[in-house]
Amino acid sequence: MYISAFDELASFCERASTSRILAVDTEFLREKTYYPKLCLIQIATHDESAAVDPLLIDDLSPLVELLTDKRITKIFHACSQDLEVILCALGVVPEPIFDTQLASAFLGLRQQVGYGALVEHYTGVHLPKADSLTDWSRRPLDEEQLSYAEDDVRYLPGIYDAMMTQLVAKNRLGWLKPEMDVLTDRSRIERVPEQAYLHLKRASSLTRRQLAVARELCAWRERRAAERNVPRKWVVSDEILLELSKRSPKTVERLRRIRGTEQLSAQDADAMVRAVRKGLAMGVDTIPAPKRRERNSAEAEGAIDLMNALLRIIADRSGVAPQLIATREDLVDLAQGNEGCRLGQGWRHELAGAPLERLLSGEIGLTVKEGRVEIL
Repeated sequence: MYISAFDELASFCERASTSRILAVDTEFLREKTYYPKLCLIQIATHDESAAVDPLLIDDLSPLVELLTDKRITKIFHACSQDLEVILCALGVVPEPIFDTQLASAFLGLRQQVGYGALVEHYTGVHLPKADSLTDWSRRPLDEEQLSYAEDDVRYLPGIYDAMMTQLVAKNRLGWLKPEMDVLTDRSRIERVPEQAYLHLKRASSLTRRQLAVARELCAWRERRAAERNVPRKWVVSDEILLELSKRSPKTVERLRRIRGTEQLSAQDADAMVRAVRKGLAMGVDTIPAPKRRERNSAEAEGAIDLMNALLRIIADRSGVAPQLIATREDLVDLAQGNEGCRLGQGWRHELAGAPLERLLSGEIGLTVKEGRVEIL
């Protein structure tokens, strides 16, 4: 059903509040804005599904109450963008949640399986390909658009039931929960200007002092983009920020010598110079350390390759996606005995960390039989 009035929304939410699960998806636009513009919210229980129009309903409080009801599990597929959109539009983070894409990686499917492939795997239904160019902000929405939108939630309740049965049978619910909790950590969803430099392209090429400048420049760009509600790159590109961080111009004149800064207003150019000076004035203890790893020796690389081979065997036998179990950095951390290594904790240690430690200590080895790598 299409819900475009408050009374309809309140009535639907009252019925949905008796359900133990709620499938959720969003349609939004953000190509020309800093903040995503929420255009449609699709929700479904086992009994009914609906497309809620936030552009036509001023008061979405019944939906906010439903999304924050801790008695109801909110089901998403690849939830990160949806959670950000909901937080920006409604000011809340839905919880508890169940992400079917994440759960699928524990159940023998690819780590980032698409929604269409997931629906086909569990229901046999082949969904039409998504139209990524649909302008969801235009009204009215036609029946085809609404049907397509509701397809994104109508199958999730049944898929959730099937996945829960499999997870219980494999005794993996305890593995999944901490991974789900990370997804709803508000600090990971909210945009913090002082942390924007962590996403700057090629920031690893900067020295520690240059990284301090980059932190201030990226924080300024984040605030400026939010103030104007435009994409970051419309304020200034990553390439220019990287060059500014390296050259650290202390005057507007020197800043203007860098190609690409000519489009900056006098006000923005002056603000960026102040950001550079602030970064240069940072005390050593407050300067972020660049994330770099020393190059491993040939012997160490050989050990990592063996660990990776064992990891693939473990992933194949367990049906858990190898990328979910460990990254190459995780393998290096374990080999080096680094504190806080992910493979030394929780389900990752139980599943892979312990056998990898036995490999490193020489208790087990690997061999090739009939073209396949096997454990000795």
